[in-house]
Amino acid sequence: MNKILIIEDDQVVANIYRNKFSVEHYEVETAYDGEAGFNAINTFKPDLIILDLMLPAMSGLELLTKIRANETLKQLPVIVFSNTYLSNMVQQAWKAGATKCLSKANCTPKQVIDVVRSLGIQPTDSADKTDADGKTKTAPEPPLSDADAEFLAQLRKSFLEGLPAVLAASRVHLQTMAKCSNEADRANSLDLLYRLIHTLTGNAAIAGEDDIAQLADAMEAFLKELGDKPKNLTPSTLRTLAMTVDFIGVLFDRLMKSQPQPAQQQPKPNILVVDDEAISRRAITYALEKAKLSSTAIENPQTALNMLAENTYDLVFLDVDMPGMNGFELCTKLRTFVRNKTTPVVFVTGLTDFESRANSTMSGGNDLIAKPFLFMELAVKAMVYILRGRLAKTAPTAPTAS
Repeated sequence: MNKILIIEDDQVVANIYRNKFSVEHYEVETAYDGEAGFNAINTFKPDLIILDLMLPAMSGLELLTKIRANETLKQLPVIVFSNTYLSNMVQQAWKAGATKCLSKANCTPKQVIDVVRSLGIQPTDSADKTDADGKTKTAPEPPLSDADAEFLAQLRKSFLEGLPAVLAASRVHLQTMAKCSNEADRANSLDLLYRLIHTLTGNAAIAGEDDIAQLADAMEAFLKELGDKPKNLTPSTLRTLAMTVDFIGVLFDRLMKSQPQPAQQQPKPNILVVDDEAISRRAITYALEKAKLSSTAIENPQTALNMLAENTYDLVFLDVDMPGMNGFELCTKLRTFVRNKTTPVVFVTGLTDFESRANSTMSGGNDLIAKPFLFMELAVKAMVYILRGRLAKTAPTAPTAS
């Protein structure tokens, strides 16, 4: 068994996986939309399918359901590429009959190959590599060859060369959404932006640019929610999208000025949430959990102020309308503490008028997100501030004058 069908609308990603599997002695075919994928199943008769959920013509979920409805295909292994943050869609994929669900932003071709082999789908040249008991011999993992290293370097180079065009196109679509009152045109620009970021997620992951991959993955989920409910395309959500695209540009600039570095384990960020309403506090902490970020939630602003005096935080979310001390007052006071003088502060409030925005800036706040908010909007915003803080800590310091 060695035939693999890759159904993926991003031709760059599909071709990279096809080439990698071919080198590993698998027979591979690709299809770029759901309908073409279903036709290829009947003609190519694969032993395993790698399926992206977000496809044109027929979605991955629709295709998976169609596959499992066919008696001859019920046992066919299907590995699904999903978005890390679209948990509902992942659950739907499991229910539809996915064999494995993998996050595109967190997977390398090698990891996918390992999963394929774990499912018993072996390459052609392994058929006669068995021991006395008939079990397939497992060869030791070869070291990274010069050819592999050159291939990865070329992937990164191609990714970085193409990223400015992706960012420029993203900004054009954002400007269209902000200025256009025609709902059809806004929806079209939103869909085009989603497609750009969906492609960016996969390409960044393959190129080994983890920060961009993780942020694009979250932004993709955010755009998916906006596409499902276009009425949520508000000035607040547009600002969050714009700041995310701009920060991906910052990450790009840093990459262009530095050599690739091995991934390092990052300390967990310390996040404080201050809101006197229990439901609102839970909504914020839940949104942060979607971004794999834990937080400390406090009801009383005075208690929060005492904690801010004694501990350093990487990010603070503040409600504005609180008894005893409002959010603006709390922000002004926390700025007097050396520990949190520059800690990003985001106000989460239903007050979005000009005066509130001015007060948030004057009190030392960095940003404002309007209630009610989408969970992924807050998650994306938090990720930007956390990654920006890490970037600042690793930025080279200018030499002092002698």
